[in-house]
Amino acid sequence: MKHIPMAVIAVFLAVLVITLMPAQVFADSLPEYISEVKVYIGSYNEAENEGFTVLKGDDGKPVDLNKGAGGGWGSNGDKAVYLGYKTTTKVSEAITDLALMNMKGGYSVEEYEALMEGQMKSQIIPFVDNFLASINEYRENYNSENEANRQRARYLHDMLNKLTDDDTGKKLGDLLLNETKYEMGDSAYNALSAEEKKTHSDILTIIAQANGKATLLMENLIIRACDTNDDSWLERFSQITYDDLVDATGMTPTDAAKQLAKLYDDDANTILDMFEKFREELIKYDETLDFVENYDESKNEAAYDAAESVDDNADEEERLQIVEDLVKAENSETEYINKAALVAIHDYLDEIDYMDGTMLDFFLKDPDELADDITLLYPLVASLTEGQRAGLEFVSLKELTIIAATEAGTYGDVELDSLEEASVYEGVDRAIYKKGGVALTSDALRAKAGDTLEPDENPLSSLTILFAVLSCASTAVFAASTVVFVMAKVQIARWPMMTVQHAAYGAHPGLTVNYYNNAVRNARWGGRLMAGFGVAMVVFSLITTYLSYRDMVEHYKVDFTPIPHYMIDEKDLVGYNSKGEKIVLKNQTAYYKAVESNLKKGDFKFDEIGNLADMNGCVGKQWLALYAVKNQAMEPILASSLRAVVDDSKIPSGYTTGIHMFGSSAAFNLNSSLYDWNESAKSVFVYFKTDSSAATATGSNFTGGTLALSGGAGLAVGAIVTALAMKPRKKKAEA
Repeated sequence: MKHIPMAVIAVFLAVLVITLMPAQVFADSLPEYISEVKVYIGSYNEAENEGFTVLKGDDGKPVDLNKGAGGGWGSNGDKAVYLGYKTTTKVSEAITDLALMNMKGGYSVEEYEALMEGQMKSQIIPFVDNFLASINEYRENYNSENEANRQRARYLHDMLNKLTDDDTGKKLGDLLLNETKYEMGDSAYNALSAEEKKTHSDILTIIAQANGKATLLMENLIIRACDTNDDSWLERFSQITYDDLVDATGMTPTDAAKQLAKLYDDDANTILDMFEKFREELIKYDETLDFVENYDESKNEAAYDAAESVDDNADEEERLQIVEDLVKAENSETEYINKAALVAIHDYLDEIDYMDGTMLDFFLKDPDELADDITLLYPLVASLTEGQRAGLEFVSLKELTIIAATEAGTYGDVELDSLEEASVYEGVDRAIYKKGGVALTSDALRAKAGDTLEPDENPLSSLTILFAVLSCASTAVFAASTVVFVMAKVQIARWPMMTVQHAAYGAHPGLTVNYYNNAVRNARWGGRLMAGFGVAMVVFSLITTYLSYRDMVEHYKVDFTPIPHYMIDEKDLVGYNSKGEKIVLKNQTAYYKAVESNLKKGDFKFDEIGNLADMNGCVGKQWLALYAVKNQAMEPILASSLRAVVDDSKIPSGYTTGIHMFGSSAAFNLNSSLYDWNESAKSVFVYFKTDSSAATATGSNFTGGTLALSGGAGLAVGAIVTALAMKPRKKKAEA
């Protein structure tokens, strides 16, 4: 299958290309999705040269998403913010959500790191402690004198070698033959040279950080390499009954029941969870046999031949048709392999005697009967090795049966050269595991942040207020003294006339003298006060103006904290296993990555937030960071649906969401006064639609990219190994 570009899943499920290729790849008209976004602060002139399209309004002009949101006197003013985006027709490359987090919002770097430390202690380390039993059986079988066990382990070693470890540069199959760093302990490991360390894997890091598909593959293949006995678990199971287990304890029936429940009950319930699906497949034996006997393999040859001889000059339409035909052929072959395997399993089980019937009769039991008496499954659990039991979460009953039924010599029949190597970290942004770079958000954290939002305070300091009072007082005194001075001057000017008038009416001459003297005295003191408080008024006014400006500058000054490079919602990281226990999910695709901007060294606020995007243009009350995610469990954003709405809070027809705050799906006003200074700025919303027909998640561990390290009923993987089990029988039938 080397002609098909594939990721990790190709290593062990090469025939199931269809699971990696969305149906849209065959459509006549492919929709465009948002593949990348970038925020341009101040100017969008660089956007076109960088291959970005700037979001435009209904008038066809680029939309300033921060228009009029700046502060007043003493502020940094307005700063335009534009949104640029790129498009793709590939669902796997599409952004599925755009969310916002504010600087004082509900997130915590410390809580995320505490959660990861807790995951390591409560999940990763206990899992590895248990799984080492499986790895040790793989190692033992690799060098076993038993031909069948050695051949099986070495074939699976070669498959594991299709996975590589970036940290050591080595192949996984080789690495796991040696002690891991965890097994050695820090002292012994640190004593090694740099070159020697490369032969010992850091199994804790691999389990914690590897691609979910690669992790599942590694675990599944290791389980297949387990069982160091000369006989198979099915052969051992056929010779064990519950009574045998009771007798082996040497205890009374009551005490034995308690002891056996302690030893086998958990694993028996895990098997019960996968029992019904296996039984349903066995029940369909007649129709499955009919399909296998009438299968025409030759009908797929044309598709394989066309793929092998594709013309380099073939146009896009021809290539798409070749891929479509090849996927159909491989899907058809996969169906045949799975059905043929079920026929072989059915016949194999029917040949093994067990109790009063056959092993087939046992696996056709009603699951309710087993649920009522779980002890019926204890002998099955007891027949498994410690390594097999350690990996029950990662194989199905069908796979366990295939492992037991596969004949010696089978594994050497298949070549693996056509399978490409892939890193266990394929597609994983390992920066999400770096300390300090990821923040956790949750309903509780957001509610707490909302309860503690600081109210706007008076921007003027007490000193400024004091000088403002002094300025007002001096102005009042200056005004009063001016009035006195002016009135006195008027009286002095009128004195000669008043003297004549007073004499005509027979007034005493002393009155006019007193009038004049009072006027002169008032003019003198009024002038002095006016001059003194005039100066004071000017000085106090200047000081008040300076202090007010300084206070306003300080008021508008914001000390930005660093923007976390990644944000993840707790609900996307925490789940529950089959026992109801809270666990951390291995869900790398749920991490939102901070969108970058055009800021560069030397720009305003670059030293605080670097080139990460602030939708407030670095001039708001706090940063408002934009985050994007490409989550395989979500629907991709349609590029044509991206729409900016200014000064209108009404949701456009046909839209339900847009750029939103974490914890809410409603589009958020990018000019919200919660984070901008201007409370009267026009609202700005950016809406988008998603393509529901292009969702890549199917609920499986493969497409969802999600893995809980405990819980789950086994995985339906291993079509290649299934094919190995079938090939000898098919050859015999043809002969």
